[in-house]
Amino acid sequence: MKFGIRTPSLRKSIAARTSAKRFLRHNLGLKAPRGMGWLTNPRKAAYNRVYNRSTISLWSLLAKIFR
Repeated sequence: MKFGIRTPSLRKSIAARTSAKRFLRHNLGLKAPRGMGWLTNPRKAAYNRVYNRSTISLWSLLAKIFR
């Protein structure tokens, strides 16, 4: 598990926004409501909750500094 600042990856952020799976889910309305991750995959949901609370994005850190 990582703690601290996440390492930004431009390639991964572009790939996540332009993937075919995201395009289909958003256009067809197949997204599950917020909080449904606990029902669909509880292990991954628990990991993501800990990861998101123990790390900080470089971009949000810069936004706080230059606000």
